[in-house]
Amino acid sequence: MPRAFLLVLDGLGVGGAPDAERFGDVGADTLGHIAAGCAAGKGDGHGRKGLLAVPNLTSLGLGEAHRVASGGVPAGMTLAGPARGIHGSAAEISSGKDTPSGHWEMAGVPVRFDWGYFTARENTFPPELLAKLIERGKLPGVLGNKHASGTVIIEELGAEHVRTGKPIVYTSADSVFQIACHETAFGLERLYDLCHVARILVDDYKIGRVIARPFVGSPGSFKRTGNRHDYAVPPPAPTLLDNLIEAKRSVIGIGKIDDIFAHKGVTRVVKADGNAELFDATLAAAQDAPDGALVFTNFVDFDMLWGHRRDIAGYAAALEYFDRRLPELERVLKSGDLVILTADHGNDPSWQGSDHTREQVPVVGFGPGVRGENIGLRQGMADIGQTLARHLGIAPLAEGVAFRVR
Repeated sequence: MPRAFLLVLDGLGVGGAPDAERFGDVGADTLGHIAAGCAAGKGDGHGRKGLLAVPNLTSLGLGEAHRVASGGVPAGMTLAGPARGIHGSAAEISSGKDTPSGHWEMAGVPVRFDWGYFTARENTFPPELLAKLIERGKLPGVLGNKHASGTVIIEELGAEHVRTGKPIVYTSADSVFQIACHETAFGLERLYDLCHVARILVDDYKIGRVIARPFVGSPGSFKRTGNRHDYAVPPPAPTLLDNLIEAKRSVIGIGKIDDIFAHKGVTRVVKADGNAELFDATLAAAQDAPDGALVFTNFVDFDMLWGHRRDIAGYAAALEYFDRRLPELERVLKSGDLVILTADHGNDPSWQGSDHTREQVPVVGFGPGVRGENIGLRQGMADIGQTLARHLGIAPLAEGVAFRVR
């Protein structure tokens, strides 16, 4: 019985979203602008220099996936011959460019309703919401109250948080309410309890997720930990994951997958912090995942550390690291295995602001016996889930059109 691996390179868009204008993102192109930035010398740093060097991703067809979406191959990613993997792109049809919408859609459930969002850049949250959170959480107040990158706002306000005991609250382009607290000074369980309170309060605003963002360390060296926890609204319909559970299959969720799906449809949860640990965990799962299993990993660093922080060099270095490790995964695949690389949205590090960007996402597939084929532009990311359902031999999903993998 075949297995499948769905690897999400969080935020790696390939441009060309047909509805980018609605989001203010016309011209956004995460992969293309990283490659162009590297070619122009803007990607030097974080231990790398020169053209974007991702030979394994290039050989599989990532550059050709970009060509499908945006009409050209990124600098340094031109192939001498045909791609050896399945390659194409998918245009998201969900109403938002947020993390749950992208993941749910690729699992067969597009989000056609509108989430609630906190759109003001400063003084972001309604005063009555914060007043209730402070009262019910028995807090001296809160810090932040704005749109921000999580790592940046901890650097900015972490010391004041430790000194005052006031949690740091912030949001992004996602439908999300995030709370950052020091694990020791504030307490991890206390943070989780506070997020439970916030989850109840933000239901009135149709917010998709409350996220606990614990960190450790001291001023100048604060670091987020792997004890993040999401309090999410569940998908509105059965996903690929739910259907696999119904079929008595294993679903191994690595990283934040379990949180994104509101702890539904995952039989084994593997927590990992950072792309290196996430890749190690994926390799370990490839060694012991049973026949018929789905291994589902979100590689968060692309989005969290480099996209939101608008760091071209850091994003390029992370892509090159991922690329260097791909052969390790290929070596442990079994006959019949299928790997699909994709993204949940864009996060162009050359773009204004710090939020996600509306883009098409790459669809790149490989595995033993998989032949290189251009699958073109897919009208909806649900085609990924439908393809995996067919590959794994379970009933078709309600949405999506499967593409050929062998």
